[in-house]
Amino acid sequence: MKINLQSLKFTAKNHLKTFVEEKVSKLDRFHEKIIAAEVTLTLEDEKLVDNKTCDIKLLVPGNDVLAKRSAPSFEEAILTCVETLQNNLKRQKEKSGHSDMSATMG
Repeated sequence: MKINLQSLKFTAKNHLKTFVEEKVSKLDRFHEKIIAAEVTLTLEDEKLVDNKTCDIKLLVPGNDVLAKRSAPSFEEAILTCVETLQNNLKRQKEKSGHSDMSATMG
């Protein structure tokens, strides 16, 4: 899977880029047809506590999967985004598995 990282209103340091690569690449385990991940990290208004936003769009044939989360740190926002995407991919896989079974049984 190709991972495209964009950082808005700041420059991402290497450790943050590596963190994104590590965590997002693990999503491959949950869906074999992910083409790419578009990750956008945004530094929001400093007055907000949760001013670090992570937006991840997984490009999957037929149905892209999206998640957006804000947190006090980019790492936390990335982790919650990845966790949400894992759950969505699992649910999607279960649905497609059940629909395949009902089609063969019916």
